[in-house]
Parts: sequence; structure tokens; C-alpha cells
Amino acid sequence: MKALLLIDIQNDFMPGGALAVTGGDEIIPIVNKLHPQFDLVVATQDWHPADHGSFAANHPGKNVFEQTDLDGLPQTLWPVHCVQNTGGALFAPALDTRRIARVFTKGMNPRIDSYSGLYDNGHRASTGMGEWLKTQGVQELHVAGVATDYCVKFTVLDALKEGFSVTVLTSACRGVNLQPGDVDRALAEILAAGAVIQR
Repeated sequence: MKALLLIDIQNDFMPGGALAVTGGDEIIPIVNKLHPQFDLVVATQDWHPADHGSFAANHPGKNVFEQTDLDGLPQTLWPVHCVQNTGGALFAPALDTRRIARVFTKGMNPRIDSYSGLYDNGHRASTGMGEWLKTQGVQELHVAGVATDYCVKFTVLDALKEGFSVTVLTSACRGVNLQPGDVDRALAEILAAGAVIQR
């Protein structure tokens, strides 16, 4: 079975949001048209507590996009975004959610970030997504969403390690590009790891 996996298509990552991804809204019509092509549609959702350690605001004297250490792991500090039960954490209104069978929330532990939809950044805890997909008979994942160079990339890398075949739908992905070329480097990394890049 093949599944469409939608990564973090949430208000705070859309233009005007707290951590806007340039062109993030452009992927929504593409994604909506993809739904009927798949047996199963699943989604991830950043779902941070307000005191999350990845927020620069929770580190006095630190600035957004600075690097720091969070519980022994390197951490980019982000603007406050996708706080649980706030409008910014909701799926973008234009996203068709009717066929989403399951939503996997991530980033709830304030002491560790979770870019991947399958594990936190230290692989200390699973979201349960990989196990659940396998119980549904899914072998093949097609991935769309934001951001290519963070949550898409790390979800794809973890899914490959879990034995799924993965295709990244780049027309339905957008990246942050904190450093010029980050998206291209991310795509090269996931291609080298065994994913298919569909442009």
C-alpha cells in the first residue's frame, strides 16, 4: 500500500505565520489534488508547549536562528511557533483534511525538538507513526509539506531507516533555506540515502 504523508502544513509555516516558509501556501492546491491518488493520507503536526526549549524566547540573551545546546543535542533556536491549541498550530484552512486518516503530533517534550514525524531529534522516543503505518500495510510513502530542509528531510531519512520506500514530491514541498543552498543540500542527502526525488 502507498500512503501520502503531509508534513506540518500549519498556519505558522504559511506566509504571515510565526515561522513562515516562503511559498508554503503554494503547495496546498497541489497536495489537495494528490489525495485521490493514494490509499491512505496521514499528516504530521508540530504541537509544542509554550515552554519548548527550541524557542529563542525561552533562552534569555539568545536570538532567533542562533545555535545552542538542548539537552545534549545541537539546536537551532526558532521563533515561537505551533504552540498547542493556538491558531498557528492549526492546519492551513485551504488544506483538505477530509481524507487524513491519522495525525501524528510531534515536539511535545519541551526538552527535545522533533523535526521528524517518526522520532524526536535524539531518537529517544517514537511518535508511533512508523509502527502504525506498518500495521496498515504501508510500504511506500510519498512525502509533501514543509520544510524541505528540516521536517521533510528528517522524516524521510527516518522512514528510509524504518524500511519504507520514499518518494519526495518536490513540487509539493517548500524549504526554509536559512543558509543559501540548504534545500538543495537536503535533497542531495535524502537522494543519497535512497529516496526518490520526483520534481
